[in-house]
Amino acid sequence: MNFRITTFLLLFALIAHGQESSSYRIRTIAFYNVENLFDTTNDSLIFDDDRTPEGKDNWTSERYNKKLNNSSKVISEIGFGRTNSSPDIVGICEVENLVVIEDLINHHNLKSKGYGVVHYDSPDERGIDVALLYKKSVFLPTSYASHRLLLIDDEDERNYTRDQLVVGGMLDAEQFYFIVNHWPSRSGGEARSRPNRIAAAKLNKRIIDSIQRLDFQAKIISMGDFNDDPTNDSFKKILKTKGKVNHLEDGELYNPMEKLYRKGIGSLAYRDKWNLFDQIFFTKALIDDKTKGYRFWKAGVFNPKYLITKKGKYKGYPYRTYAGGSYAGGYSDHFPVYIHLLKKETKKTPLKEGY
Repeated sequence: MNFRITTFLLLFALIAHGQESSSYRIRTIAFYNVENLFDTTNDSLIFDDDRTPEGKDNWTSERYNKKLNNSSKVISEIGFGRTNSSPDIVGICEVENLVVIEDLINHHNLKSKGYGVVHYDSPDERGIDVALLYKKSVFLPTSYASHRLLLIDDEDERNYTRDQLVVGGMLDAEQFYFIVNHWPSRSGGEARSRPNRIAAAKLNKRIIDSIQRLDFQAKIISMGDFNDDPTNDSFKKILKTKGKVNHLEDGELYNPMEKLYRKGIGSLAYRDKWNLFDQIFFTKALIDDKTKGYRFWKAGVFNPKYLITKKGKYKGYPYRTYAGGSYAGGYSDHFPVYIHLLKKETKKTPLKEGY
């Protein structure tokens, strides 16, 4: 077969089948501690007295509605610069109940996005929970469970805290698992409260291990306010997260937030020190070259100027709802965090006339 015939056959094949071109689909996974999103009703079963109209915070309907507006605005804009859309999956914490979550997703800033909710009531004494928001057009939940963290304090009494929420489902027909966390706080000091977060890390590790026993290549994303930084023992010794891709072995966990933290980037500030308690980490399957479908692309902290306090004692800190005991009308004491996932899509395009 000479060169002319070979060229003719190649052109014929291109005309018959079109040319293949590649594009990428981007999905945004985000987490946001919305900071005490309470309704105005006094619930006798939890310690929410301060967040009522008669309480210390003077939590009125006007303030509640402003909080909904602020929180929904932030969520709607996470990742927008790259995707021209709000996040596809959003883990949230410090929400009082399902009512406030539904008020949030039905706010005009989010209503058109079509978010669904997975939520369970946690036994936390303040009544704050975690939840997963998902775009119903993108993600189909197929399984969900709430895993209780059992803690005993120094007086041998139960220390009630948040559950860890696990949601499995199909993200664009691809199996994913999401875990939403809000680990015990550093109340009483970091060292004294450390065992509680170690226990939370062990529970998170058991959940991940149980999924990997069924599918070693499972795509698992764990997110939350961990009240620990990426280099603390809960991450490095219990979960054994890695901050460098080339150090990962099969079945291990990659934490892209570690690189950000080592650069001095944080999601909250305390006594002029930045912490990165809000994190998203995941299994190696999301960066493995052999993996098909969605893969990890980028991680970041969402901190536009309007989320930053402009003046006063807390200048440069996240612009929060209450500061120094007074109502400030801001957003949250935490910045949201996010990751972008990419999936290569190949499509055939017909050749233009003239070939």
